[in-house]
Amino acid sequence: MSTITLSEEVTAKQADISVSYRVILFLICFISTALGGTVSTLMSVYLPVVVRDLQRNLPAGEVSTISGYINAVFIFGWALGGFTWGVISDKMGRKLALLMAISCYGIFTILTGQMPTWWGVVGCRFMSGFGVGGVLVTSITLVSEVWPAKSKAVVIGILSIAFPVGIFSAGVINYVVSSWREGFMVGVIPLALALLGAWLLTESQSWLDYRADTANRSKPYNKLFSPVHRRELIVGALMFGTMLIGLWAIFSWLPTWVQSLITTRDADKERGLSMMCLGMGGLTGGFFSGWLVNLLKPRRSMILCFAVCTGLSFILFKTNSTFSPAVYAEIAVLALFFGASQGVLSAYIPQLFSTGIRATATGFCFNIGRIFTATAVLFVGVLVSTLGGYSNALFIFSLIFMVGLLVVLFVREKPASTNQPN
Repeated sequence: MSTITLSEEVTAKQADISVSYRVILFLICFISTALGGTVSTLMSVYLPVVVRDLQRNLPAGEVSTISGYINAVFIFGWALGGFTWGVISDKMGRKLALLMAISCYGIFTILTGQMPTWWGVVGCRFMSGFGVGGVLVTSITLVSEVWPAKSKAVVIGILSIAFPVGIFSAGVINYVVSSWREGFMVGVIPLALALLGAWLLTESQSWLDYRADTANRSKPYNKLFSPVHRRELIVGALMFGTMLIGLWAIFSWLPTWVQSLITTRDADKERGLSMMCLGMGGLTGGFFSGWLVNLLKPRRSMILCFAVCTGLSFILFKTNSTFSPAVYAEIAVLALFFGASQGVLSAYIPQLFSTGIRATATGFCFNIGRIFTATAVLFVGVLVSTLGGYSNALFIFSLIFMVGLLVVLFVREKPASTNQPN
């Protein structure tokens, strides 16, 4: 049985922070995260145009290989950035790390559109992912340290839907701007946002107090892999990683699974509506995740999310041999708890750790699973032929939700009085 420390940070200094400043902070974090979602998806929506522009005399097989590199290196850059910017945030401050990460993906998004070669695009996409990964970690960390505990889960839950909003925006940009090089000029917006943030944002008081307390900085609870935090680090990484791997596997292969249920014709309408149900369910779940936490508390909320995802995966992939309208409802409910889990975990994980390692540990928990995700999703294609179809392959893959559920079931929270100093 593992023990998890859940820190509550209602302090007098937090109470002194004005509502208007919190609104400004939330808007900058929300917009920068949404733009991260836009940048993440922009290459996917423009890829056919990019291929035509840069293909030249490259053989078709090599173009396909490099296209795969573009998508893969972004995810690896994202994972590395999430951890690296977490370290920077703990060492140099939340504000500076957030603004530098925003600037990083803004600059390299602009440069992506200026590259004359495939390899230039690949390098810029890696650095864009590096910046996006940093924004996702530093924004959550900063908000968690500034917001009062009473409303923190609700605000972080709403913040968790910013990324999918950005994904939708990428489609809008593609619809309005036909030139991929012009489309990537969207990187100007995060640069402007970083400049605005430099003027409007202040450093987290929790981090300033930590830096001012020289004796506190040397304590064991400010060491990432110290015995004090080792268990929390493993549990946090397992919880977020198992949900992430299952989520991406289903998101990536759901349209193909839908098509496999309709063998008599092309299923454009069904695939499109299924993805709409997936997206809208995820947005709704993320938006209401904070209220779920306040109602059930974090542990029960996570148990509910993992249990429903496990059960709905069985119902969706093992009871549907042909396509019917019920599939839409099942996908929507599954996505609802996908989205809720992201908000719940985003609010929960940063509070497991003391101020001195909070961003580093959060970056580790959020991103160690992402490294495996990039590879693991590819194995669904291998499992399809081995297990006899997409339904079997996706169901086997979704069993990873049960691993996350078992981890949460053995989690116990210490009373607040035993929490480590912030």
